[in-house]
Amino acid sequence: YKPKQSVTRRSADWVEVACGRKWEPFWCLVVKHFGLSAQPLAEMSLRYHNKVVIVTGGSKGIGRGIVRAFVENGAKVVFCARGGPAGEALEEELNSAGPGSCKFIKCDMSKEEEIKMLISVTVQLYGHIDCLVNNAGWHPPHKATDETTAEEFRELLNLNLISYFLASKIALPYLRQHQGNIINVSSLVGTIGQKDAAPYVATKGAIIAMTKAMAVDESRCNVRVNCISPGNVMTPLWEELAAQTPDAAEAIRVGENAQLMGRMGTEAECGLAALYLAADATFCTGIDLLLSGGAELNYGFKSQILS
Repeated sequence: YKPKQSVTRRSADWVEVACGRKWEPFWCLVVKHFGLSAQPLAEMSLRYHNKVVIVTGGSKGIGRGIVRAFVENGAKVVFCARGGPAGEALEEELNSAGPGSCKFIKCDMSKEEEIKMLISVTVQLYGHIDCLVNNAGWHPPHKATDETTAEEFRELLNLNLISYFLASKIALPYLRQHQGNIINVSSLVGTIGQKDAAPYVATKGAIIAMTKAMAVDESRCNVRVNCISPGNVMTPLWEELAAQTPDAAEAIRVGENAQLMGRMGTEAECGLAALYLAADATFCTGIDLLLSGGAELNYGFKSQILS
């Protein structure tokens, strides 16, 4: 097919061809010229078409960005959260837009029986699992180590770390059948530390270590296990923590300035990182993908700790 006036331009997703003033994806022109069905070619552009994905803590923030990225790329997503309204609203929104689909399940990831239910419902619906994204967790208000109780630490470990272990353990028999993958969402602070957040940092550092250990074990079954460590990402939780400070606007400004790129990350960028690890990074296992805008670079300053 050779139009009279033809130039091309590249976008992030496809090469487009201009016929006169009308720009169209190249595959659309092929479809028109050869009389092919557009549906199979459209599906080829979806990076995780018909794959089954579980996302924990998927109704808000980073989890919401991950659910959205997978649905927009053709996946069948089961996602959970403790709160119902936000999850139900996201389910309705994404199912109406497609091209993938999603199912929301109300689930408390600190309870083993509910984790078992989540995995069981997914297998009953779709017969298998291709990808598990462990994301559910919480960042408690900042508090000095000597002001934190052992019980508070145990509760945080149960939600932030043990839930990841249990969900992985229960899902692994199904992931092994399809050589699937696990993505654990940790945090940059699991590597570099954070002021007045020792229990939280401990849970996130442990997630990174567990990711590497599981990657070693599951290489026997060709199940990849990887990790994402975001820096500051503007989410409802970040806004909530900022609101607890004397000056929320200043807290957000400082949070933005922590990255060399001068801004916070977005939910969408987190979603694309997870999609990359699941769909494209097929020779990567045991890695910790920093999504930090360069926050770990340059020098730290004593004044930041004393303030």
